[in-house]
Amino acid sequence: MTYHSFKKYIYKLDPEHAHEITESIARNLGDYLPFLLFFVRAYYKKTNCRLSQNILGIEFENPVGLGAGFDKNATMIKALEAVGFGYVEVGTVTPKPQPGNPKPRLFRFPEYNSLQNAMGFNNEGVRFFKQRLKEIYPYKIPIGANIGKNKVTPEDKAIEDYKILVDEVKDISDYIVVNISSPNTPGLRDLQNEKFINELFSMAKEKTSKPVFLKIAPDMSSDDALLLCKSAINSRADGIIATNTTIDYKVLPNAKDFGGVSGRVLKEKSFLLFKEIAKEFYGKTTLISVGGIDSGDEAYKRIKAGASLVQVLSALIFEGPYLVSHINNRMLELMKRDGFNTISQAVGADL
Repeated sequence: MTYHSFKKYIYKLDPEHAHEITESIARNLGDYLPFLLFFVRAYYKKTNCRLSQNILGIEFENPVGLGAGFDKNATMIKALEAVGFGYVEVGTVTPKPQPGNPKPRLFRFPEYNSLQNAMGFNNEGVRFFKQRLKEIYPYKIPIGANIGKNKVTPEDKAIEDYKILVDEVKDISDYIVVNISSPNTPGLRDLQNEKFINELFSMAKEKTSKPVFLKIAPDMSSDDALLLCKSAINSRADGIIATNTTIDYKVLPNAKDFGGVSGRVLKEKSFLLFKEIAKEFYGKTTLISVGGIDSGDEAYKRIKAGASLVQVLSALIFEGPYLVSHINNRMLELMKRDGFNTISQAVGADL
């Protein structure tokens, strides 16, 4: 059975329960049945040197990564590599374990290939996270650690959470992403200000030579986003990831009035903000685009607009494990059409 014929049965399950089953399968494959990953890898993973890049000293065999939020506790990395991802971003992890927001908190909108989540950084804490990563790091593909403050930590103490997290993950990940743009932790987006950004990145870059990225929300004005990105770059941030989920509920018919929306309905909004950021900062820092990417055409569009890397998340739920292979194969076709020998030549071509 293809994934598209099978997913109708998956959709009968509560979305969070379906994810828990997926995590259990992926974790057991990696931990106890690694020989089966050989067959998964042979079926799904397609490699081509034309898609490889060295970015900030890190080797990426293809530009398609999994965004944070899918593998919160770093339990599925081996299986995710086997289906073809060029890199995986795990987390968001917080210093202390936390259960997240009350359920139900994850909603599926199949007719729009979109999700709405109000998870609230549910995770088992950095101690478990670090233990899992120490077992496999360094791995076959780059691993990014997405970090965020605990819900109970007040805003004026938030920097302390990030200090703890940078110390804990800097030696068991290839890059770090500062998450202050999730809509599901009260007050978190208030940290998207110049003063906190300067303090945060100055601290992080004193503690590690690993690349540190800022992930921004799609709901601020382009002027505010540019000022925030400029502040981060001036404070030695190594790049910008745009964007997180949106709280603009008008993009999704019948949306809940809480949580963040992701998936296909975010595509235009995310791209428009990314495009403005790329116009200003392409060539000055590393840019990663995420938000509504569900095809090779869309991924290639973001790359030509200035993204060195792209990330998918919700599309994996709707398109299944062949998604990465389909995206990469299509990008190779488009590169051939445009006369590019490597994906690096396509990065920023529209600029």
